[in-house]
Amino acid sequence: MDIPKMIIGHMTPKIPVMQGGMGVRVSLSGLASAVANAGGIGTISGTGISSESLRSHIRRARELTNGKGYIGVNVLFAMTDFAENIKAAMEEKVDFIISGAGISRDMYSWGKEYNVPVISIVSSAKLARLSERLGASAVVVEGREAGGHLGTDRALFDVLPEVTESVGIPVIAAGGIIHGEDIARAVQLGAAGVQMGTRFVASNECDAHPAFKQMYVDCEEGDTVLVKTTVGLEGRAIRNPFTDLIYGDKKVKIKKCYNCLKQCSYRFCTLDSLKHSVDGDVDNGLVFAGSRVHEIKEIFSVQTIMNNLMKEYRLAKSPC
Repeated sequence: MDIPKMIIGHMTPKIPVMQGGMGVRVSLSGLASAVANAGGIGTISGTGISSESLRSHIRRARELTNGKGYIGVNVLFAMTDFAENIKAAMEEKVDFIISGAGISRDMYSWGKEYNVPVISIVSSAKLARLSERLGASAVVVEGREAGGHLGTDRALFDVLPEVTESVGIPVIAAGGIIHGEDIARAVQLGAAGVQMGTRFVASNECDAHPAFKQMYVDCEEGDTVLVKTTVGLEGRAIRNPFTDLIYGDKKVKIKKCYNCLKQCSYRFCTLDSLKHSVDGDVDNGLVFAGSRVHEIKEIFSVQTIMNNLMKEYRLAKSPC
């Protein structure tokens, strides 16, 4: 069974898998380059790092892929340094820009100026159509099963057909994609490919601390919770002492404010909590993860993960 071809602008990866951009410092040059080298599309998260650090990771990823793989950058629209980091990435001539938690019209203007494909993360057909009108090269439609900040309470495979039928640009399915059969189902519903974040965290090359990755492996079914972050959106995370501390409308004293968000509730510091967890203090920070994280029981190399995905895909598409 042939692997479907995903075409986004100039990008034609061997495998129709885009790695999700996960902040803070979960997906940097290490993970992004490994996914690109394995035939997919790698994404560096520019959320929560300086523009200088972002430039360094883009250049490092280019070195690790010998300039041949596809590398893009994701920046959360809600960040105060959104424009600075997006422009820095475009000046570094990344293969694409992607953003969620809001749609930036400016981002599309910058994309045209720098000749960089722009992708929006959406949660409805309405937002997908708006993105297409603004000039999106593709959209990622993300369902409620995703990790991190969520834009909908609808399941991916409920909203995906509505989006694929409403736009003429490639649609990438995201949220709860763990196995090759999930890719097969998404493609059957009209997706050009998938975006995966959670599965790649449990990889040797993921840039997060080993304790962060181990939280994924140790997670059991029912261990994820939805918490409202200071961004103003619900986020899915693995339950730990910190999620219990902030559950509902509880507040935690902010030791240092980074002034990182355009709008912030100041109940706690989302950025600081993410920094704690990615550095290994997984009890005192947010560990974002998708709803099916409990299905991941081993840490593999990115290449092994990709090989397994394609084996599972072919098996799912093979006639009985």
